[in-house]
Amino acid sequence: MDFGISCSRLDDLDLVREAEQWGYDFCWATDSPLLRSNPWVILALAAQRTQHIRLGMGVAVPGLRLAPDTATGIATINRLAPGRTFLGIGTGNTAMRTLGRRPMRVQPFADYVAAVKGLLAGDEVPFPSDVSASDGNVPTHPIRLQNLDRGYVDIEPPIPVYVGGFGPRAQRLAGAVGDGLITGIPRGGTVVEALHRAREGAASEDSQKADGALGDFYTTALVNMVLLEPGETLRSQRVIDEVGSSIMVNIHYLVERHKETGEDPPEYVLSIWDEYLQFHRQRDAAHSHQQMHASHYSYLEAGERRFITPQIIETFCLAGQPETLIERLRDLETQGLDAIAFIPPDDQKEAVYSQFAQRVIGPMRST
Repeated sequence: MDFGISCSRLDDLDLVREAEQWGYDFCWATDSPLLRSNPWVILALAAQRTQHIRLGMGVAVPGLRLAPDTATGIATINRLAPGRTFLGIGTGNTAMRTLGRRPMRVQPFADYVAAVKGLLAGDEVPFPSDVSASDGNVPTHPIRLQNLDRGYVDIEPPIPVYVGGFGPRAQRLAGAVGDGLITGIPRGGTVVEALHRAREGAASEDSQKADGALGDFYTTALVNMVLLEPGETLRSQRVIDEVGSSIMVNIHYLVERHKETGEDPPEYVLSIWDEYLQFHRQRDAAHSHQQMHASHYSYLEAGERRFITPQIIETFCLAGQPETLIERLRDLETQGLDAIAFIPPDDQKEAVYSQFAQRVIGPMRST
């Protein structure tokens, strides 16, 4: 199994170099302009400081830029770090909602992914000539990456495109057009369920897979993890500090879905659901989209601390002693998972990533 870190700010750049030495395989740059450092700057500087760790977007958000800009951005990084560049693309949960907008819908998302993949393959793709058209009948004209022989960008070696998919439709899209899937546990379902949907996509009439099979498909999951000390329980304040922000990301997503669609919450959050909605309604309505997401994978908001219960930690995290985590990771690997990434709070990243490398990655690779 491969292991990845996340780099969201310029101050994390030394950590990328250290993570490479600790045995991590890849690094995500996050794409959220109101919350994070610019991801292209992060990737360019990380490429210059590292030798073999893979670098890419985890995940790029289509609503923030046109498809040619995304293709050129990652192809420029491939010029700096040839053969160790990848592109994750997702519909944009937090990045779009902090702008007061919804994530991209699946069909325009599929069109966007197809355009980026085509450009990165050196193909000519149709591109809308009038994005303001309201009748859905948008004329297109052909575009392609030009001057590839002049060293502005590199599309060789090929850049894999991984589709972010937590729901069934996006997971099927990943199987139909992607080189891999980026999902999450538990929000994206089990690994077996996610891969089943990806296989359905690969076999569908919309599939770009020549033989209708996934083939060399790379599946990554964003997983919350915490190493317990001997005798430590899920009520530990240290544990709450370490996993609270990453857990609340999932709660925030479910609340947004509920507000937008009326969708009932999954059973595993019912123990805190009504209390959290009451807490959320106390926020200033005009700024709630900012207040709810400000702590995204960075810190645990003081007012949300009470929602990080042992039951919620157990639901959203892999928690335990090193041998327990190794056993659970081996099981996920058996189910078909190729890689995991996890995101500690900003002020704990170095310590958490270092400890995990020593106590989990090292032992897993030595057996």
